[in-house]
Amino acid sequence: MLSDLLHHYETGPRLVRQAVHHMTPEQLDARPVAGKWSTRQVICHLADFEPIYADRMKRVIAEEGPMLMGGDPDVFASKLAYGDREVETELAIIESTRKQMIGILKTLQEADFERVGHHNHDGELTLKTLLERITGHIPHHLETIEEKKRALGL
Repeated sequence: MLSDLLHHYETGPRLVRQAVHHMTPEQLDARPVAGKWSTRQVICHLADFEPIYADRMKRVIAEEGPMLMGGDPDVFASKLAYGDREVETELAIIESTRKQMIGILKTLQEADFERVGHHNHDGELTLKTLLERITGHIPHHLETIEEKKRALGL
């Protein structure tokens, strides 16, 4: 149901903040699971892709069949100082992006969620599909954060 999806989208940032609330800088930077990003890197990744998805959704809402560009998370991680960024700043970006977008999304009619954009890798995507993907992004990464915390004994 669309109202449930919007609720989960709106409440996602609180879950991220709660997951990292008591972690020290050392714990945020630890990589206890081989081949996986640190928690800091995960938070930076979330903060980088929230505005990308917000832009995609805005284009689908405002334009007719816009082109939507993909981004490579590993390239972002290697080039955008993920190890040096402040977690609080990144959390604020996630929160403010979703706060702005939920205000927009709540004004739409149900039919608006069937509007489409054309992703350069994934083809035609509806606004609802974009919203489902970004809404599921935080829970997906919360699982990896919890895995790291368990490995650290937290």
